[in-house]
Amino acid sequence: MSILLISSSPNLEGSASRALAQTLADSLAGDAHIVVRDLGANPPPHLDQETIGAFYTPEADRTAEQNQKLALSDALIDEVFAADAIVIAAPMHNFGITSSLKAWIDQVARVGRTFEPTGQGPKGLVTDRPVYVVTTRGGVYGPGTPFNHLDHLEPYLRRALNFIGLEDISFIYAEGTTKGDDGIKAAQAEIAQVAQAA
Repeated sequence: MSILLISSSPNLEGSASRALAQTLADSLAGDAHIVVRDLGANPPPHLDQETIGAFYTPEADRTAEQNQKLALSDALIDEVFAADAIVIAAPMHNFGITSSLKAWIDQVARVGRTFEPTGQGPKGLVTDRPVYVVTTRGGVYGPGTPFNHLDHLEPYLRRALNFIGLEDISFIYAEGTTKGDDGIKAAQAEIAQVAQAA
C-alpha cells in the first residue's frame, strides 16, 4: 500500500495542516510507504502557453522542449496513479485553496492522462481511491455555520478531484484556529476515528 501525502501550506514549520495530515497519513499507512509531495517547499510552476500547448500535442509529435515542459506534470500524475490513498493538507487562504495546490491541480488535470472528452462531457481516468482532505481555517466556515457560503475551498477541491475520477473524498476540518485549539483537538479526534475505521 502507498499513501500520497500532499502538503500545500507555505508555512514549513508550525503548520497545523501539515501536522494533522502527517498524523493521518501515518495512521493510515501502518507499514506502507508514504510518498510526500511538499507543494509549500517546492511549488509547481503556474501553467504557461508552452506547457498548455504541450498538453494538447500528441505524444508522437512533441518536441524535446515540450517533453521537458511535461516532465513535472508526468511525475505528479504518476504519483496519483501509484497511490492507494491520498491525504491532502489544505489550509484555507482567502476562502479557497493555496496557490500552490491550485498549480498542482492544473498540472494534474490533463487531457489524455487524467481525463478524456466524451459525448457526455469529460470522463475522469483516475481509478477511484480514498482521498482525505485536512483543512485548517482561522475562522469557522464548515457545513451548517453562518459563514459556510464563504467556503470556496471544499466545493472547488471536491469538483476538481471529481473531474479526474476521484469521488471517495472525506473532509476533516480544523476550524477557528485563530481563536484557540478546540478546532485542532476536534480534528485530531476525527482523524483517530477515520484511522480506526480505515
